[in-house]
Amino acid sequence: MLQRSSVVNTMKVTSASFASTIQLGDSRIINGFSRALAVQREADMFYGKEGNFSNYPLFSEPIPLLPITERLTITTHNPLPIIKVNTISILAMSSSAILHVGNSDTVSLEARVKHIRQLFHTEDEQ
Repeated sequence: MLQRSSVVNTMKVTSASFASTIQLGDSRIINGFSRALAVQREADMFYGKEGNFSNYPLFSEPIPLLPITERLTITTHNPLPIIKVNTISILAMSSSAILHVGNSDTVSLEARVKHIRQLFHTEDEQ
C-alpha cells in the first residue's frame, strides 16, 4: 500500500454516531457495520420484547456482491507523498459513515435499518 502523509488544517465534525469512522492517515482495512430498528408509534407503549434483530429476515439476508468484470487500467502519478486538505466541515455522520483522508486497501460498510410504524386503527379500518 502506498504510504503518504495526510495533513488537514481544520476539521469540524459536529456529530459522529452509530459505527461512523473518522480516519486521518493510511489504513489497511476499514469495516463499518450498523443495524437499527426504527419504531414509530402513536403512543408510548413498550411490550418488553422489542429489539430482537433475529425476528426480521432483513438483518440476516446476505448482501449480494457482484464481481467486477470490467477490465481496469489505472495509471497513478504522485510526485509528492502528501495529501493536503484545507478545511473539512461536517454537520453529522451516522450509520456506518466514513470520513477518511489517506489511503486504504479494503473498505466495507454496511447499514441495515428496519422502519416500523405502529398506528392505532380506527373502527372504519377494521
